[in-house]
Amino acid sequence: MPTSSASTTDAAKPPSAGGGVQSLERAFDLLERMADAGGEVGLSELSVSSGLPLPTIHRLMRTLVACGYVRQQTNRRYALGPRLIRLGESASRLLGTWARPYLARLVEETGETANMALLDGDEIVYVAQVPSKHSMRMFTEVGRRVLPHSTGVGKALLAHIPADEVRALLARTGMPAATEKTITTPDAFLAALDEVRRSGYAVDDNEQEIGVRCLAVPVPDAPTAAAISISGPAGRVTEEATERIVPVLQQVAAELSQALASSGPAA
Repeated sequence: MPTSSASTTDAAKPPSAGGGVQSLERAFDLLERMADAGGEVGLSELSVSSGLPLPTIHRLMRTLVACGYVRQQTNRRYALGPRLIRLGESASRLLGTWARPYLARLVEETGETANMALLDGDEIVYVAQVPSKHSMRMFTEVGRRVLPHSTGVGKALLAHIPADEVRALLARTGMPAATEKTITTPDAFLAALDEVRRSGYAVDDNEQEIGVRCLAVPVPDAPTAAAISISGPAGRVTEEATERIVPVLQQVAAELSQALASSGPAA
């Protein structure tokens, strides 16, 4: 998962130069630090990482608990609260909306269907798609959930996760074969992830659907693990076409990353 800005410094953030409300900035900073720590922390840990005094943290956490965004555990540690789920789900849907202009550019420049997908738990979920002008029905569609081992976006999203975590995920999901070309063993999948890290992009070569090839790259520093891809007939998405398409994918992913980091994404 991408590391939030909260983990990039051990000192508390200074007040916003734009006149922001300091208590809000500090509260959101603490939420991000909790997420980076796995979702559950103690007050002393937050004090050390943020540089804020314990009384300040206690006051902020008490407010967040009252609002339902944080809950206090029986062990007196604090965990992210259930009200954040609704916010996250809504933001994920908007993420697909913000990505559509960038996917449209991919379609325009490559001629193939463009997709955006997120890692949601152990599954890949497609959150946005702009179809190619060529008529061809493929398995990818907004809202569809698939296992990561058989998709290009899955490889792109798992490539920078530690190998032991990938193995644990594969043990939970299993590795059923969607086609005769699907990778079905953890060792072979980890070798494929090595190739993704080496080349900078992932390939689904008839592994989810016979006759379809997909090329995928992660969106750098996205607020949640995200990848974009193009998919099309294997006869068009050839090795030669790959050399032309991958730089376009990488450029669009970088621009989308910049837009998501700004206050108002725009193509």
